[in-house]
Amino acid sequence: MSEHTLFDRKLIAKRRMTALKQAQEGSDFLMKAAAADLQDRLDFISREFDCGVDLGGHTGHVFDVLKASGKVKHLLRADLFEADPNLSEPDLIVDDAVLPFAPESVDLVVSALNLQMLDDLPGTLVQIKRALKPDGLFLGLLLGTDTLAELRDCLMRAEMEVSEGVSPRVIPFADTRDLGGLLQRAGFALPVTDVDRLTVRYDTMFDLIRDLRAMGATNPLHERLKTPTSKKLFMRAAEIYAQDYSDPDGRIRATFTFASLSGWAPHESQQKPLKPGSAKQSLAEALGTKERKS
Repeated sequence: MSEHTLFDRKLIAKRRMTALKQAQEGSDFLMKAAAADLQDRLDFISREFDCGVDLGGHTGHVFDVLKASGKVKHLLRADLFEADPNLSEPDLIVDDAVLPFAPESVDLVVSALNLQMLDDLPGTLVQIKRALKPDGLFLGLLLGTDTLAELRDCLMRAEMEVSEGVSPRVIPFADTRDLGGLLQRAGFALPVTDVDRLTVRYDTMFDLIRDLRAMGATNPLHERLKTPTSKKLFMRAAEIYAQDYSDPDGRIRATFTFASLSGWAPHESQQKPLKPGSAKQSLAEALGTKERKS
């Protein structure tokens, strides 16, 4: 294990498969929201793609959106780690840390809600960009900053009270501005990042944790506490949650932040910024005012 390893990838794979095998109705609400977000963005893209990849499988929701769009002629579903037992056989099974695609072999790569579990996100973005043909498109959606901020705060405060120390319990999430910089560093042209928030309400903190477990999204950090957590800590965290993050009706709030990314593999046909000093009209002329000389 490298000193830079943050996530227990074997545990992530194990929990993902357990969640898929024991799929509970309604536990895929985040993926449905992610697929709807990607559908909205696809609607604004007026072109077709010869070959597209649903990178991750996504319980079939993203694949269905891509297929229904009519904009992808040949669509591949690449399930993460293992085949989803609830769907037809995937075209391939991948580890998104080490992608199997040849350089310039696909026109579209779409990933939703799994790239935040990578130790080397910049490396995977470079691999995606390399796999895209010139003028190919990457659309990504990650859980971003402020996701589960309420849960993180309550667990931390409860642990300090009960155990007089703090252990990592919620994964760190990337800032949207940092993600834009990563797209540029990976070599994408016309990078765009955006953020949206989804607030979900629960009766108690334990209902939220039950949903996270059903998604296979409980603590996957290598430095997580390996011994069982006391019931006292969770009970105190639930009290703090109900006290500080509840609505007038007593239900608590949980925030999920969607950080959306898009970038194109460079191509000569794409718009390019003007060179400094190449403007043919001054700002004063454009505004219909007089330019003052200093």
